[in-house]
Amino acid sequence: MSTGFDRDADEFSRGARAIVVYPEMGGSSRDAEARLEETAGLAAAIGVEVREKVAVKLRQPKPGTLIGSGQVDAIAETVRDQELQLAVFDAALTPVQQRNLETALGCKVIDRTGLILEIFGERARTAEGRLQVELAHLDYQAGRLVRSWTHLERQRGGFGFLGGPGETQIEADRRLIRDRMARLRKELDQVSRTRTLHRDRRQRAPWPVIALVGYTNAGKSTLFNRLTGSDVMAEDLLFATLDPTLRQISLPGIDKAILSDTVGFVSELPTQLVAAFKATLEEVVSADLLIHVRDIAHPDSEAQRADVEKVLSEIGVAEATPRFEAWNKLDLLDGERRAQLLEDAGKRDDVMPISAVTGEGVDTLIETVAARLTEGHRRYTIALDPADGAGAAWLHQHGEVIEQRVEGPQSVYEVRMAPRDYERFETRRA
Repeated sequence: MSTGFDRDADEFSRGARAIVVYPEMGGSSRDAEARLEETAGLAAAIGVEVREKVAVKLRQPKPGTLIGSGQVDAIAETVRDQELQLAVFDAALTPVQQRNLETALGCKVIDRTGLILEIFGERARTAEGRLQVELAHLDYQAGRLVRSWTHLERQRGGFGFLGGPGETQIEADRRLIRDRMARLRKELDQVSRTRTLHRDRRQRAPWPVIALVGYTNAGKSTLFNRLTGSDVMAEDLLFATLDPTLRQISLPGIDKAILSDTVGFVSELPTQLVAAFKATLEEVVSADLLIHVRDIAHPDSEAQRADVEKVLSEIGVAEATPRFEAWNKLDLLDGERRAQLLEDAGKRDDVMPISAVTGEGVDTLIETVAARLTEGHRRYTIALDPADGAGAAWLHQHGEVIEQRVEGPQSVYEVRMAPRDYERFETRRA
């Protein structure tokens, strides 16, 4: 039968028929059915047609195939009977395990890391995003030259020359990968420096930066669009957003703030991607406030929250960074579950139940964000010459003008603003 795969390339065709396999480890906090659905969703995100989903109990990982021989035989039978072309293992496979499973199952095998890398490779739109994905993919493939991915004919135009006649193919490919990775890192370093300059410029402005973070498909982009009036891609797809988007918004008492929509996190996010996307995620690290958008209707919502917090810690987000949770997709809940959630949220000051789709709770969320960003503000009485229009405009832009009155020859403003902004204003007048 035709498999639809080129065995000399580490790629597979869209529309491939697949089985998803979740090796269920003991002590996992994940719901097996929810995990299978998530992985099937990841596969669907790149056009794979998932025909079968199976969770297999795993007492002890097998060095050669991860799962037991009986389980391998059962999956191989399903692959043959349904003429499947791909087996997606929701686990991290060693190169040897991947090769052995391909031989035993008679079809292409990819693991969770490979699947996520495929999605990122397809979704990245900016030059920076493509560089990051390529670097992560090369890092992943560098240790997998033991299997069929040992020829780079299709990519040699971008990888340079092959080297001397005495090199074996694997040695040549490894050298090509190392050289290409070195060039990519240099380019990304330049991107990071440019991004740092832009961020420093914003901090001098200074406009507060609010970053939306959360598990993939939690509704960050939908909320971003509602808050900014933008139309960034917001579909019911895992990893719909890869490249960061920044927009200016106004909040009560804050004339200008920067809202950042970032790539969604996922459990067991490949370390190669965490490292490669460090420049992108610096927007999160330097944010003044984090809004953790959660899919509160998801059965694994708590486990997803823990995964996001883990990634935030890995990329260096300080625990002291102000943050609160937007419990999204309230519109999907009803009855007792909705009532219980609202009751639980009412007992906390770091939670806001919302629906980014219907807008329920979003106005309160905006007020909460503004209050959190301005809670360190103080009230100042400032007298200006009536002709000082630039000074008056500055006060309106950087603070909340509570009252304005005329006292003799001066205009007096009662303004609530951050102490650092007041100091900047006084420096301006000096």
